[in-house]
Amino acid sequence: MTITDFEGIPYAVVLMVILAALFYFILSSTRIGRYIYAVGSNEEATRLSGINVVKTKFTAYMICGGFAALAGIVTMSRLVTVQPTAGVAFEMDAIASAVIGGTSLMGGVGTISGTIIGAFIIGVLRNGLNMLGVQGFVQQIIIGLVIIVAVSVDQLRNRTRR
Repeated sequence: MTITDFEGIPYAVVLMVILAALFYFILSSTRIGRYIYAVGSNEEATRLSGINVVKTKFTAYMICGGFAALAGIVTMSRLVTVQPTAGVAFEMDAIASAVIGGTSLMGGVGTISGTIIGAFIIGVLRNGLNMLGVQGFVQQIIIGLVIIVAVSVDQLRNRTRR
């Protein structure tokens, strides 16, 4: 017997909630979280303020690599097989989720909760397009247009701040 959920909730969702809460705390309440935001906002100013930018970027890339590995493991467990092409085009959904959730492509701005909301929006959009019978390549075009709109809104928001 294979157990795939916890009280009716898939383990992937439980894992996402736990990790989102953990990294919300890390990004908002720890030194490394403030350093990551600072490096993303202005790398040169961060370096001049005495923060080790190389170490901070290395830490951020290490965390990113760990999450990529974990995503591969979760995908493998859901598919019950290992396919090297199982995650093709997921990067576009990830970027769209982050940008829709308020993360700036220029860096230094964004939250975990915003990214999760963006992921839900992309998931609903993708599911709706599937239910309407829209072909995969057209879905990619629509998601790309959503990214363009979100980046445009981000750029307008940045201009009004200045």
